[in-house]
Parts: sequence; C-alpha cells; structure tokens
Amino acid sequence: MAKAAKPARAVPKPWSETAAHLVDVATGRKSADLVVRNGRWVNVHSGEIIPGTDIAVAGGRFAYCGPDAGHAIGKDTKVVDAGGRYLVPGLCDGHMHVESGMVTVTEFCRAVIPHGTTSMFIDPHEIANVLGLEGVRLMHDEAAAMPVNVYVQMPSCVPSAPGLETPGATLGVSDVVEAMGWPSIIGLGEVMNFPGVIANDPTMAGEIAATLNAGKTVGGHYASPDLGLPFHGYAAAGPEDDHEGTRAEDAIARVRQGMKAMLRLGSAWYDVAAQVKAVTEQGVDSRNFILCTDDSHSGTLVNEGHMDRVVRHAIAQGLKPVTAIQMATINTAQHFKLERELGSIAPGRRADFLIVSDLSALTIDEVYARGALMAKDGDLVARIAPWEYPKKAKNTVKLGKALKAQSFDIKAPKGKNRVRARVIGVVENQAPTRALEADLMVDSGLVSMDRANDVAQIALVERHRGTGGVVNAFVQGFGYSEDCALASTVAHDSHHMIVVGTNKADMALAANRLAEVGGGAVLFSKGRELALVEMPIAGLMSDERAEIVAAKAARLVEAMKSVGCRLNNAYMQHSLLALVVIPELRISDLGLVDVRTFEKVDLFV
Repeated sequence: MAKAAKPARAVPKPWSETAAHLVDVATGRKSADLVVRNGRWVNVHSGEIIPGTDIAVAGGRFAYCGPDAGHAIGKDTKVVDAGGRYLVPGLCDGHMHVESGMVTVTEFCRAVIPHGTTSMFIDPHEIANVLGLEGVRLMHDEAAAMPVNVYVQMPSCVPSAPGLETPGATLGVSDVVEAMGWPSIIGLGEVMNFPGVIANDPTMAGEIAATLNAGKTVGGHYASPDLGLPFHGYAAAGPEDDHEGTRAEDAIARVRQGMKAMLRLGSAWYDVAAQVKAVTEQGVDSRNFILCTDDSHSGTLVNEGHMDRVVRHAIAQGLKPVTAIQMATINTAQHFKLERELGSIAPGRRADFLIVSDLSALTIDEVYARGALMAKDGDLVARIAPWEYPKKAKNTVKLGKALKAQSFDIKAPKGKNRVRARVIGVVENQAPTRALEADLMVDSGLVSMDRANDVAQIALVERHRGTGGVVNAFVQGFGYSEDCALASTVAHDSHHMIVVGTNKADMALAANRLAEVGGGAVLFSKGRELALVEMPIAGLMSDERAEIVAAKAARLVEAMKSVGCRLNNAYMQHSLLALVVIPELRISDLGLVDVRTFEKVDLFV
C-alpha cells in the first residue's frame, strides 16, 4: 500500500493572476514546483504523440511543455522521470450522478481518482428530488472541497415529469436563477422533460433561458427514437448535449444540430459501441463526441474503473487511442467552456495529468491533480478529509405505517378469473423498457404473478410524506426463481421506494426494513434478509467508505443471483423502473405511465 501523501493543493489561482510567474518558470527565470522528464506527450490539441517531452508545473498549473525543462529545475523542484511513458491529460466525466455510486462526493472521488478521473460534471438531481435546493447546495459545497475538479449542473427537472409523479421536493425557475450564482455551478442539468421543452412549458423555457443568460451550458436528455419534428423542436430550445442516444443515427442527428453526442458506458448502460460507429465507420467528426458514465455504482467504481474503463472500451470499438482520449478530455472541457482550465496538457491549464505505461490499455501508473500526486499504481495516496452530512439530510424514509403482505394485493375486475395486464419489460444493458402484456390468472379475486413466465410484481411505495400509498403492477425480465423481494429507495427520479418480488410477505419485510435503516437496498427471501446496503443520506447515499459499500453491493448482486436473477447489473435496472421520462412503460406513485404518450394507463388492458 502506498504511503499517504500531504493533502492535495487547493484550486490554483486564476491563470490571469499567475501568468507572470508561469512566464518566469517557462523562460528559466524561476524554478518549477514539479518537472516530469522524458515523457511521450499525448497532445489532444494537435492529435499527436510527441516523444522526448518535459513538463514543468508551477502553482498547480502547467508552465512549460517542450523538449527540455532543465532550465526550470531548481534546488526545491521535484523531478519525476517518466521513462518514456505517456503523459495523458486527466480524464473528465461529462455527465454523471454521484448518488448512483451509493456514496458521497468525497467517497466517489476517493474511488475514481486512482482510475485517472480528475474532472467530473455532476448532476445531483437525485438528492434534489428528496431535499430540494438545500440538497443541491449540500452536494455543491462538498464538491467544492474536493482536491479534483467537481463541477455541478443545477438539476432542471424536479419533478422530471410534472403531473405524472410526486417528488419529495420541487425546483423552479427562481431556484435555477439563484444557483447560477454559486461558484461551482457549471450549467443546467439534463433537461429530461422533453415534451415540456417541445411545448414551450414556461418552467422549462425559463430555466433554459436563465442558464443561457448566465453564459453556462444547458444539458440535454431527449429520450425518444423520434428524430422528426419533436427532436428538431428540442434542439431549437437550447440543450447543448444529449446522452440518451442508443444508435449511430442518434449520435449523428445530435451532432448535425450543433449538439454534443455524449456516449455513455455506465454499470448498466452500454451505449458506446453502437454510437461510436458514427465516427469509426461513417467518418463523422469526433470533436463533437464526449464519453461519459451517467450512472456507475460503487462495485463498478472500485472493481472495474471509471472513465478509464470507458476510454478502454471506446478504443476496443475501433477508435484510435488519442481520439478516445480527446473524447474524455478536451472535448468535454470545450463543451463546458473550460478549455483554458482543463482537458489538456498545455501552458496555463490546471496540472491534471496521468503517467501511463500502455496507452491502448490505458494502464495508469500515476495520477496528478493540480500538480500534486494523487494516486500511484492504483492506490490513492492523497488525503481527502471526510465530509459529514447534517441530520436533516437523513431519516427521509417515511412510510406512514408498516406494510403488510396485503399491501401488495392486486384486485381483479369483478367476475374475472383471468385478466390481461400491462407489464414493464426490462431491457438488459439499456435504460429503456418495453411495454408488454401478459395473461394472468385470478385466485380468490386477486391477480396472480406468473413465475414460470418471469412475471413478478412491482410496487411503488410513497416514502416522502408518509401517505401509505402503494401502487402495484407487474414486471418481466429479472428471472427470479425463488420466493424473494428486492426493495430500494433509489428509484429514479422521484426516489420513492421500488419493491420487486415474487412473494408478497417478502415484499413487506423488505419495505419495512428500509424504513428502519433510513433507506438503501435490501433483498429478502423466504422471510430471511440476504443482503443489505444502507444509504441513510436522503435514502440515496451511504456514509461509509466506498470499499465497504462496494463489498455490500457485491453481496447484494450475489444474493440476487442466488434467487435466480441473471440480468447484468440488475440493481441498476431495478432503480430505473420509475423513471417516467424514458420509454416505454414505467411506474410512479400516481400509477402506470406510458412514456411514449406521457399518459397514465390502466394496469388492465
């Protein structure tokens, strides 16, 4: 285990205030804080790999990048020999939600820094749906204290679909206007209410206008395969990027309209391979493509990686290594109007860089942020102070009363011994679901599940106001073969409680257990608790270390397999079943929602 280093430097002084010193270091009149010698400079501006390069760092910024920085070495300069290894800009994640990692911003940073991520653009709309503007401010302030660059996009859609769900809090135009003045707010988070945008909804139009007036970036979210007039209307409203594409034609359409196509590889969303063909096979300019994760849970972060994982995957799909790195560095920085701060190894920029021994495999030996060594050989060496959330951010799971097995009864229409029901169909490795139908038997007036055909029951339990409300429906795709139930208070985007099970008694036990621990995810089978991940902060995040949370998440995955689930990253799929802005069929606290038409529909056909 590498020895802990000194705390990382604070945000460097503005370039304008340090330019004179950088000039002195670059010309040899003053010495650098750090010089890295004999590297292969991955230059994302020119697309070249330049051997025999030295870099000199002063005050947390690059002062010199060239063939020999010997003139910048003084008696107090730290000198590192790259030994012919690659010098790569620190990686940027252009769109992500920290809460999906099950951990706080601090723990998320601890987990991803060894994987080369030095800049993140986070949208805390999960906590916003529970705690409102106050929750956003909590995460904003934590982000500002990090030793890497964590910028915050102000959540735009709380709720994501007005009239179709009830969140724990709401945000509007005045909240966006206020947040645009906060120091770490970089723009507006993904505008998910695309029907509202297309219809010129005053709230959506007002939030976008406030962001544009502040000179900041508007994030997009157009979750529809329709590239006709609705798409053109959405593009005309002002969103500047979109991560909801799943096909090459989606990426091409966005880029042609002047938007950035964000290609995501998260724990459960595998959208890079299909869309990157727009570049590798159809020759579309790669400058308008950005790599991101969107959602990664703690197990993926700790065991598989973060943006390094995405870049390696993109390279495996046929991109040149430099092109893939551009999509995870300079393209992202340019998009957020930060090209003169982040995204490249060049004079004046923050000294965020990696020393990489194998470029195609992106084998990261050392990670530097603001000129300070952060990680070495996969271990975090920088000290990051813990961050404590206040009591008001906890104890947010309010059921009103304990649930019973009967809370999940679904009564059949009078006189029916068989019904045709709408069923939410899970699509492996993708966010969209399918709108299915199934013929189900009726027993003693109650509709039965159909385990033989993988039709389980799903319930949306209201948990913000303690109303005791439960909406019941059916879901297919998890493959549960035993009596079991998985409950989670991570339920994008309103974050009530989702319970999926094959046994109503287990469903009640799971729901009540989460109320007891303040939120998280738990799996019961035949009356016994198999796995639990406690997330007491807003019912979304753990207050434990990332490694501990990852271990608990791994036990949850294994427990789900033990009761028959073979779906890849099934927990992530579970958590999206109430996301009423992504087609086709979802559940909310108000009932079933057909997202193709944005209308509530009956359970029975």
